[in-house]
Amino acid sequence: MLAREARQLMERRIALLLVLLLVWLSNGAQLLVKTEEAAPTPAPAPMETREKQALYSVIQSFVGGSWNGSVLYPDPCGWTPIQGVSCDLFKGVWYVTSLSIGPVLDNSLQCAPDANFTPTLFELTHLKSLSFYNCFSLNTRPATTIPSSGWDTFAVTLETLEFRSNPGLTGPLPAGLGMVKSLKSLVFVGNGLSGEIPFEIGHLVNLRRLVISTSGLTGSIPTSIGGLTSLLKLDLSHNLLQGNLPTELGNLKTLNLMDLRNNSFTGGLIPSMQSMVSLQDLLLSNNPLLGGTLTTIGWSNMVNLTTLDLSSTGLTGSIPDSLLDLKSLRCLALDNNHLSGNVPQNLATMPNLSALYINGNNFTGKLGFSQDFYEKLGRRFASWNNPSLCYSATEISEGHDGPVGVQKCTGDKEANIGLRNKVDRSGPDVNSSLLVSFGIPGNRVGGFWWLVLAQELVATFILVMVL
Repeated sequence: MLAREARQLMERRIALLLVLLLVWLSNGAQLLVKTEEAAPTPAPAPMETREKQALYSVIQSFVGGSWNGSVLYPDPCGWTPIQGVSCDLFKGVWYVTSLSIGPVLDNSLQCAPDANFTPTLFELTHLKSLSFYNCFSLNTRPATTIPSSGWDTFAVTLETLEFRSNPGLTGPLPAGLGMVKSLKSLVFVGNGLSGEIPFEIGHLVNLRRLVISTSGLTGSIPTSIGGLTSLLKLDLSHNLLQGNLPTELGNLKTLNLMDLRNNSFTGGLIPSMQSMVSLQDLLLSNNPLLGGTLTTIGWSNMVNLTTLDLSSTGLTGSIPDSLLDLKSLRCLALDNNHLSGNVPQNLATMPNLSALYINGNNFTGKLGFSQDFYEKLGRRFASWNNPSLCYSATEISEGHDGPVGVQKCTGDKEANIGLRNKVDRSGPDVNSSLLVSFGIPGNRVGGFWWLVLAQELVATFILVMVL
């Protein structure tokens, strides 16, 4: 009897708890619905009308008056983005931070024949990056010049400024660019500019990359360039620059690459270059009036140098022993100069040397390199057009040729070292120019890169088979 009453009491308690649970769940659901209904939908971040209108005006000045930005892109930083335009939020408001004009992608903004700069460009005061690619052609009318003023509005924001492949962009580099102290990258490649490099460029103390190439500039390198102590890359190649190399280049102790090829510099190499201790690539080829000797520089200080291209620079004298201290050197190009004396046999002991060009000089005596050295370098070794130079036949095994274009030394007997693979003798490569600053090796180092590619393909094949 007692057990039955206890069971009934337990059932009533369970029923009561279930009722209370249902009531609680019902009230909670109603509260959740009310909360969700009460929560406002977050509004999209606004963009100042002035900023938006300035953007429309700037783009229209380049792509043509028929472009109607307010209709096509009513929310350029939101749900109707423009290709080539990037924005960032500042205190909850959108501002344009990057503008790229030119046919980089299929739907990129492309310039009209009457493309020109408008003063409203400098109303985009939050710009960090500004670039123009293939925008100003030779058909651009009237001729376009870079604005001479207004750059101070970007003094603390703009970090990247680039003009690439704009042959219709004429006139000088404006001195006002020196006011953009925030710049880290300044690039002018393939433009139709004229005049000299402004002294004010040296005020860009935060610059990491300075490229002014294939742009028709004249005059000399300003001494103020020594103030760019944070610079990593300096490329002034393929211009009409002349005069002596400034001593102040030695202040660029963080520089990795200096490309001054294809100009008309004079005065020879400068001693201060040996202070450029971080330099990896030094490219000065095709400066036929440079002259001087290799002994001007204490090469042993430049321990990081991997590429030294001094071909066609009018060098005289001999190859100094200090060059042998460049243990990281991979490519040494001294061809088409007026160098003389013996070729140091110890060049073969440089651990990383894989390309050596000494052709077109006045070297004399005997080439004492082994057949292994010739086979290692293959077509990346050139010594022809040295009339008084000969090779040691005792270092060449029977049935193998010596270096191309070099005669066998008189009285030497051929060695019988056994059969080995012949050095590639498909003919001399008369082009000694390097394309290192763009990461593209010239024809004369083609064999090396094909070898690297083959090795990578074999390694990839093995990996696939294992997996």
